[in-house]
Amino acid sequence: MLKRVTVPTLFKPPTYSHASVVEAGTRLAFLAGSVPLNADGELVGPGDPVRQAERVIANLGEQLRAVGSDFEHVAYTDVYVVSSDPAVLSEVWDVVEASLLSVGPHSSTLLGVACLGYTGQLVEITATAVVPDAASDQA
Repeated sequence: MLKRVTVPTLFKPPTYSHASVVEAGTRLAFLAGSVPLNADGELVGPGDPVRQAERVIANLGEQLRAVGSDFEHVAYTDVYVVSSDPAVLSEVWDVVEASLLSVGPHSSTLLGVACLGYTGQLVEITATAVVPDAASDQA
């Protein structure tokens, strides 16, 4: 269903894979960007990229559950951070690394960007996940 590949001739990534291969016929979920808003639409962690990243990961978990998937089945993410400072990007990546996303580990790209969609938003994560077939998970 989902195979993670780390290429032995490339630099070994710390907590992600170089590639994720999904078997033909497998159901996929393409998730919209998870953002640091609570259920009332209020920004969580203004000015704090780490707190926002934690909320984004929590919201991503909700999205995954809603489509019948989970962190273990995430094949790919894009992690967007409003910053050009590698230290800030590393702080956000530490949150990703500490989350269940690193269990896979999934394939990912970390990007510093100029701005995101909501005022004050500093972090967003998009994801592609396998939606496991309940019968094959019980085998």
